[in-house]
Amino acid sequence: MGPKCLDTGLPCDLEHSTCDGRTQMCVAFGPGEDIFESTKIIAERQYAVSKALFDDEEGYQEVTGSVKFIHQWIDMTNYPVKLDNGSMATTCKAALGYSFAAGTTDGPGEFDFTQGVTTGNPFWDFISGILKDPEPETEACHAPKPILLDTGEFKYPYAWHPTQVDTQILKIGQMFLLAVPGEFTTMAGRRLRESVRNLVGSMGEPIVPVVAGLSNTYTHYITTFEEYQKQRYEAASTIYGPHSLRAYQQQYTMMAEAMLNGQELPAGTPPEDLLDVQLSFIPGIIFDNSPGGLDFGSCIQQPHDANQGDFVTAKFISGHLRNDLMTDDTFLRVERNENGEWIEVAVDDDWSTRLYWERTNVILGESEVTVIWEIPEDALNGEYRIIHKGYYKSIIRGLTPYLGVSKTF
Repeated sequence: MGPKCLDTGLPCDLEHSTCDGRTQMCVAFGPGEDIFESTKIIAERQYAVSKALFDDEEGYQEVTGSVKFIHQWIDMTNYPVKLDNGSMATTCKAALGYSFAAGTTDGPGEFDFTQGVTTGNPFWDFISGILKDPEPETEACHAPKPILLDTGEFKYPYAWHPTQVDTQILKIGQMFLLAVPGEFTTMAGRRLRESVRNLVGSMGEPIVPVVAGLSNTYTHYITTFEEYQKQRYEAASTIYGPHSLRAYQQQYTMMAEAMLNGQELPAGTPPEDLLDVQLSFIPGIIFDNSPGGLDFGSCIQQPHDANQGDFVTAKFISGHLRNDLMTDDTFLRVERNENGEWIEVAVDDDWSTRLYWERTNVILGESEVTVIWEIPEDALNGEYRIIHKGYYKSIIRGLTPYLGVSKTF
């Protein structure tokens, strides 16, 4: 229930999300006893509201009107922005601030980084300077953000952050989907919607604006100007500087007006296609091995008899799960015996099942899979079994499928 200090149970420092000056012990918790129960509670709450809205037919609004779209690439490192006082500013070359490295309360960072930092640190300035010191103009543009990583000027082996960014609106009747290339904070999203709503409304058009985040490309977070001044994690991750939101407000209102007027905008400059030069730091799978005397799929921990509401566990000798991601398939099945025929009851995308994979011996290539099934309250009494399947890799033969079956319970 909110971020608390793991060692004391007391609330974290509000401004910096720290416990005794460090972020590592400040972790947020959901309403349940663990992440599984919390996820279930939150999902059920969202479903209940969604279902109530769906069932409220009196609140329905018919979608009417034309279907249109507009798209433009823009240079977000030098976008001209008109401020409220009439002066002009620009967005900045991409950079990440100190508080980016602090993480958040659902994933704290390491070392001595904290949120809400607006001054640098000589040690970390030296470390980041080994990669590249930001230009004075870049530092001034991003103020009050102290720059940790000057990513907009990192070009090896290719650009670390995009320069040319997608902006797009899809119109379906009165619904305007604002396809934005990043994560807008709640208030930033509200301001973007309000800007487009006011413009479209002034043209006599009905509008229901919807912010569709993380569309087309990813540019981290976008905060309001006020949020940016506090330099918490999201502000430190607003890579194009304090006027990023204002730039998007101007861009999306301009596109909405052009779209409704039938005006065709210049396409802009598309980003370089880097698909063929992508680097991966995930090591490949060389081979799998099963411990002596055991086959792949051998069940080394059998499930026990249980009742509704109980957890049952089975453990198998496995190959590496990245050998085959089992797309449109499943790593596990729970089956019930029905008159001699085994009927599928649950698979790996069911809420009642969990699968844990562990590389038990990296040198020898040995792995184990643990399958856990929480028996639903409405499960029928009967005879059940747990199945795990996958692929193991041999240096000579390549990939070979295997199947493991537990004893019945």
